[in-house]
Amino acid sequence: MMTAMTPLTLTSTANPKVKHAVRLRQRSHRDEAGQMLVEGYRECRRALDNGYRPQILFYCEELYLKNLNEPEIVRRCGELGAELYACSAPVFEKLAYRERPEGLLIVGPQLTRTLADLRLPEHALVVVAEAIEKPGNLGTILRSADAAGVHAVIVCDRCTDIHNPNVVRASTGTLFSVPVVEAPGDETLAFLRARAFRILAATPHAQHLHSEVPLTGNVALAVGTEQYGLSEKWMAAADLRVRIPMFGLADSLNVASATTILLFEAVRQRLAAGQLAAPAPEAWHGAGAFDA
Repeated sequence: MMTAMTPLTLTSTANPKVKHAVRLRQRSHRDEAGQMLVEGYRECRRALDNGYRPQILFYCEELYLKNLNEPEIVRRCGELGAELYACSAPVFEKLAYRERPEGLLIVGPQLTRTLADLRLPEHALVVVAEAIEKPGNLGTILRSADAAGVHAVIVCDRCTDIHNPNVVRASTGTLFSVPVVEAPGDETLAFLRARAFRILAATPHAQHLHSEVPLTGNVALAVGTEQYGLSEKWMAAADLRVRIPMFGLADSLNVASATTILLFEAVRQRLAAGQLAAPAPEAWHGAGAFDA
């Protein structure tokens, strides 16, 4: 085990480390540096629990949630060789992109998994997210994918990148628990075809409801942009076209909401078919399973 580094104290917002971290909010700087930001206790813990190796940790004891768990994050980051910086409240508030900062922010490497890195089991369930524009939607899709036991999320022809701080926040750190790949659409389609995946697409014009088609076996759920939905390429490639029943004035759902509904129909069918084991009751954490 590596020896934990001795923390340094930061009291100036003009510090170069602080300025660099603030610039990482911008996609161009993230891609140039090959780095990303992870802020918040839950997000940092889930990153570390899933093998993520931080490079820098900024922390501020004044802003802790007072749940006594934050020092454990500092200790773990130090043991992994991260640079540790104890910040004054003004410095951390400069660093933070959350409205109510919790006193923990990691700078670390971007995720670089490729399609070739994916190891998918039998009866795999995959989400293909094509050109999702809003970071909050992409993060929520990741959170639902984690909850549904999805084996991979493939982000095609990206509009927002998976390293956007708001993707990390909306995913509540599940970006690190679900294998996530960014890949071109044509490569993704070839990858799925080579592995005999059936591709599911939702459209208001489909004949069948989402609960009327088989979602067991190798299934890829394809979802598209907030404004236009899936491209013609993915709609043409779909083996299964379904609609979610709508009884009100709205003729469509938010892409993240629709993804969640479709995923949990797949979960229901897979539980019934014995392709998925129900989690034990102790795996749930009370209200935390439904928190914001």
